[in-house]
Amino acid sequence: MKRPRIAISRLAATAVALAVTATACSGLNSASGEQEFSGQTLTVAGSWTGGEGKNFRKVLDGFSKKTGAKVKFVSSRAQGRDDFALFIRDLRKAGKSPDVAMVPQVGVLQQFAQKGWLEPLPPRVELEAARNFALVWQNYGSVRRIFYGLYFKASHKSTVWYSPKAFEKADVLPPKDYKEMISAGQKLSRAGTPAFSVAGKDAWPLTDWFENIYLAQAGLTNYAKLATNEIGWTDPTVIKALKTFGKLFKSKDMVAGGGTEALRTDLNESVGAVYGKDPKAAMVYEGDFVAGIISGEFNRKVDDDANFFEFPPVGKGKQPPVISGGDAAVAMKDGKNKDMAMSFIEYLASPKAAEIWAKEGGFLSPNINLDLDAYPDETTRKVAKSLVDAGEAVQFDMSDQAPGDFGGTPGQGEWQLLQEFIRDPSDPEKTAQKLDQAAAKAYLDASATGTTG
Repeated sequence: MKRPRIAISRLAATAVALAVTATACSGLNSASGEQEFSGQTLTVAGSWTGGEGKNFRKVLDGFSKKTGAKVKFVSSRAQGRDDFALFIRDLRKAGKSPDVAMVPQVGVLQQFAQKGWLEPLPPRVELEAARNFALVWQNYGSVRRIFYGLYFKASHKSTVWYSPKAFEKADVLPPKDYKEMISAGQKLSRAGTPAFSVAGKDAWPLTDWFENIYLAQAGLTNYAKLATNEIGWTDPTVIKALKTFGKLFKSKDMVAGGGTEALRTDLNESVGAVYGKDPKAAMVYEGDFVAGIISGEFNRKVDDDANFFEFPPVGKGKQPPVISGGDAAVAMKDGKNKDMAMSFIEYLASPKAAEIWAKEGGFLSPNINLDLDAYPDETTRKVAKSLVDAGEAVQFDMSDQAPGDFGGTPGQGEWQLLQEFIRDPSDPEKTAQKLDQAAAKAYLDASATGTTG
């Protein structure tokens, strides 16, 4: 169950470039690219709504302006559908498969590829990806060495957001390691502000908490093995990480209201607990998208009222974790406009497409050639630089790599078990056993139906 790898060397990239030039492939980089799809309609499916949906619409408008194509965007969440895989399945059954799907989980991308639902991306898209993305992002878009998915939007899930005002009041500086972070939390508490607000109601932030602790403590090799089910959840490294995580919830001073309050708190509420009118905590851990919530929901200026530090390493000699997630553009095999779909994905691979959304905020791109000045504030530029500079050290969200029944479904699997754990963190060994049993069943079921990588 090794993670797939795809490598495009400079020589190979040059060869592909010559081949593309020689065959005069259609696409945005060809001479015939101007308005070549005038009068045709491309259907793109994704999960974005609200501000994200509006900003992605601007990216689609950029493609329309370039090619003349009309683009119809279908949002799963706008239709009340939280499970993107089931949403696409139902569209296919109804004969309404989109031309392109913006897949929000690497496990779902692998599932679609193994079911034979996806069209491999052509050499010209591979070339554009090789120009603009670190190899790790091409790997995550590949299944059995075949390139299917172009990661357009990314998230940096190793950022801890804090209130500069609370830190200044308690005379606290951003910590350099996990031990310092706990010490800072205790000092903040003594100054009158609990350290963290945790979004336990949503459950998925708990998986992100665990993954950052695990990667920061157990290292890259163990993380990769656990993410691909090569080691079990009863491994000593897992139990050690659960113990570290559980310590946060043994005191209401470290987490506002303890585990009980965390289970009543969703992501927006956890951010509001730090940046709202009545602050209840000094820090909130989650990804770069917290910046968008701070400015959009709570009308705070990120550069002035908020700042972040990278999730710190756990233990001597350890490296800080860099965990990411993202949305990958894939071409559906039963889509009606395959050539236009490939040109659209080639367009998404360009810095120009990423720049459109970057300027609007609430967006992070793994595109190494996107000018950081495109981002609207200095804080986001710092987060983006941290992600790009991590290069091959980036690790993809572990729960997103797992079968959905274990890593991505409310009320079951890892989500439910970590919620139970923060309510009562007294027995990490028992929690590890339950996680191991749930993971084993999910991977077995997924293997039987051909839905794992």
